[in-house]
Amino acid sequence: MGYGFIVRVSGPYALFTRPEMKVERVSYDVITPSAARGILEAVYWKPAIRWVIDKIHVLNEIRFANIRRNEVKDKISTDNVKKVMKGGEGELFISSTESRQQRASMVLRDVDYVIETHFEKNDLKWGEKDSEEGHYNIALRRLRQGQHFHAPCLGTREFPARVVLLEQHSEIPESAINGERDLGWMLYDMDFANPRDIQPRFFKACLQEGILDLKGIEVRQ
Repeated sequence: MGYGFIVRVSGPYALFTRPEMKVERVSYDVITPSAARGILEAVYWKPAIRWVIDKIHVLNEIRFANIRRNEVKDKISTDNVKKVMKGGEGELFISSTESRQQRASMVLRDVDYVIETHFEKNDLKWGEKDSEEGHYNIALRRLRQGQHFHAPCLGTREFPARVVLLEQHSEIPESAINGERDLGWMLYDMDFANPRDIQPRFFKACLQEGILDLKGIEVRQ
């Protein structure tokens, strides 16, 4: 029995930030595999399984828009947190009024993707009561009923995602993108093997007839 799913994800705006951009946010051309995995984890997450993204179908033409947003420029001080934990005094909040800063962002417009995905066992967290069929049935029910642990988003929380389960492969619409399109190096995921030295991993992204095939790709740090 296969434990894969086909999920359609869409929304009016999306922002999959390029890590090389420091001040102004600029989105990748399409959704990243890690962002796609985050949407699946918003629907169903358990330590015993790990979501794997197989293919991403880009249905709409890639369109950008410039917007300005109010953001908070500061972070809560870890030194203050440690001080309070030891019984001292310190501020454990950020004043949004005082720390507000307006920044420009290059975002995607009218995005529509189909994500082909499956989950694999996490042997380190797999318990005696876990079963692949059990996790599959729970995830299937949650996708059918539109349930989620937290609201799925398209890169950032202010851009919500509409998530719909496609029961059959034949339900996948045709892409508006034809031919081959080189998207350059794209973030694949973060390597958390060493929590003190978290490293990004990248891959060479290329669309073929609007499809980003992630099976067998070469990932580099």
